[in-house]
Amino acid sequence: MASMTFAQKILSRACGRRVEPGDIVNARIDLAMSHENTALVIKAFREIGAAKVWDPERIVILFDHRVPANTVKTAESHKSVREFVKKEEIRNFYDVNEGVCHQVLPEKGHVLPGLLIVGTDSHTTTYGAFGAFATGIGATEMAAVWATGELWFRVPETLRIRIDGQMPDRVSAKDVILNIIGTLGAEAANYMAVEFVGDCVDRMSVDSRMVLSNMSMEMGAKIGVVFPDKKTENWLSGRSDRSFEVVRSDDSANVQMEKFDVSDLSPQIAKPHSVDNVVPVEEVAGTPIDQALLGSCTNGRLEDLMAATKILNGRKVSESVRFIVAPASREVYLSAAESGILASLVKSGAIVLNPGCGPCLGAHQGVLAAGERCISTTNRNFRGRMGSPDAEIYLASPETVAASALKGEITDPRTV
Repeated sequence: MASMTFAQKILSRACGRRVEPGDIVNARIDLAMSHENTALVIKAFREIGAAKVWDPERIVILFDHRVPANTVKTAESHKSVREFVKKEEIRNFYDVNEGVCHQVLPEKGHVLPGLLIVGTDSHTTTYGAFGAFATGIGATEMAAVWATGELWFRVPETLRIRIDGQMPDRVSAKDVILNIIGTLGAEAANYMAVEFVGDCVDRMSVDSRMVLSNMSMEMGAKIGVVFPDKKTENWLSGRSDRSFEVVRSDDSANVQMEKFDVSDLSPQIAKPHSVDNVVPVEEVAGTPIDQALLGSCTNGRLEDLMAATKILNGRKVSESVRFIVAPASREVYLSAAESGILASLVKSGAIVLNPGCGPCLGAHQGVLAAGERCISTTNRNFRGRMGSPDAEIYLASPETVAASALKGEITDPRTV
């Protein structure tokens, strides 16, 4: 039998026949995730006349964008979703206290290698770090999934990105993926299955691999996958008692290839107002900032908080900067609290929020005023993303954000 890519294998299994890139298939979904936009899905679900969800055990719903509710409208939306969850007997529901969907689902054992996962959030690609085919869809598409358990896909072509070399000190996965997006462009992988391979990826923690998969969609990827290894198995150990199948592309599968060597990579910055507007930190060092944000589904994990703590090392952040820290989940929050990381960050001047997405999209906590400038570990710097359209967002690694908070200006973390 001719060789196949990861994407071909997953979609072949999900539709019951061998498929080729470009084929249109109707695939059975293994897991469906929604957050606050569940209210929109419910509306569409009712409009198409569906009576019951196809399988309440395969649906996961949680709140993470505006938690706890920030307005009456949000509170009423949350209430309607809670009522729907109860009526449909959806057991996998996480209320306002668990954290960001892309962190919580793996932690709770819902994400496993080889699964076909859809979510009503564009950064659902994050689950690819565990060897899943995971992608974002719209609310009406999710309503169809809830009704039938199936969704159509065009089988994507594959772009394999080989990343080799040892990352220099204070250079991290965020710098690597920003460099890749800046080099290839924001549309370089439109509707493609991106595979991250190479000895640098092999050495990365699972948390760091989640950064690659998370931001792969910022260059248009349909999915961004890292093939599971022993680290993946260790990370998942104890989180699920379900068996899983590790799926990989065949060595001779037909893929496009790009290669990167990170041995001499500098910390990277995505300047306003596009994610592929990337430069080495040296080009923008000294730019004053008003706010520094550490968190989100991209960089709100324990290793990110730890990296910031090591940079600050007990020193105070600049009086001119609001340094906001949002752990990605309750599990991360507790681990950071019990290890002393949160205490250290607070002593340095950080404002620690409950786990959630709020500041990333300017929905809740940390909104920017006109003329303000923020350096952030989040994944988008579009105009108006975090508040005023006249504010500026610079994307960077946890190390660079912490160093910049310390100095009150964009700062190369290798210099502090």
